[in-house]
Amino acid sequence: MTHIDFYILHEDNRQAQLHFACRLIEKAHRLGQDIFIACNTLARAEELSQLLWTYNPESFIPHALLSANSNETVEIGDMTACGQHHQLLINLSDQIPNYFSRFERLIEIVVQNDNMLQYTREHWAHYKQREYPINAHKIPKELSQSPQQQGIRADEHR
Repeated sequence: MTHIDFYILHEDNRQAQLHFACRLIEKAHRLGQDIFIACNTLARAEELSQLLWTYNPESFIPHALLSANSNETVEIGDMTACGQHHQLLINLSDQIPNYFSRFERLIEIVVQNDNMLQYTREHWAHYKQREYPINAHKIPKELSQSPQQQGIRADEHR
């Protein structure tokens, strides 16, 4: 059964959600996990892809947009497909991906924006109603920022 974690940030903007997603992706990649990130649109997926290249100048996260030719352990796509991934799904979409249950773990990142709070509450209720194991993690503000925003080196936040 898929284990679900909600990471609750103090910030109220989508950019904070993306920066925290980068932090989680970096950590999961370091642990050797297979990761798929679901976005609402291909444009959003491309935005995250660009951010991953610049998020932390002292780290390298090989990744790609989902395609038939890609075999990266970190891939980003829209809601239509998730390739061959099955370990970790990070959902940055306002929808619940119909393929979420094939993953061992699902992460939802919550920011304090009325629209985003509404759909993440709906996601929580959906998973809870179906009796998926859910954990909530309140994240201190300083941990939701990129290393540059924090003014620290990459090896200090590991």
